[in-house]
Amino acid sequence: MTTTMMRRRTMAIITDREFHGIGIQVDELPLQRDGVMDRDNRNALIAAAWIMLLFGIAAYNLPKVMLAVGNVSTVLAGIVGIAFVLAFFLVFWLRGRSRNKGN
Repeated sequence: MTTTMMRRRTMAIITDREFHGIGIQVDELPLQRDGVMDRDNRNALIAAAWIMLLFGIAAYNLPKVMLAVGNVSTVLAGIVGIAFVLAFFLVFWLRGRSRNKGN
């Protein structure tokens, strides 16, 4: 690297003083609520825990199900595995959509 290239790179860095000097207010630390969880966060935590628990149980039993279905058809066993993975993401996508409808 030449010195001119190095100078251009260092000039593009905005220091903390310059950033606060342009009139943008930034909260450096988020608000702390002394460990109190509000209703929305508690409901989201409970829903995520149930979803993870149910999908964990299903994932534990998925090999047995796929082997049983694989005796009938190997293609169908593959479809069961793909459907499981897609269902995992579908549940969180639908939950996100339902939460954003109010906004």
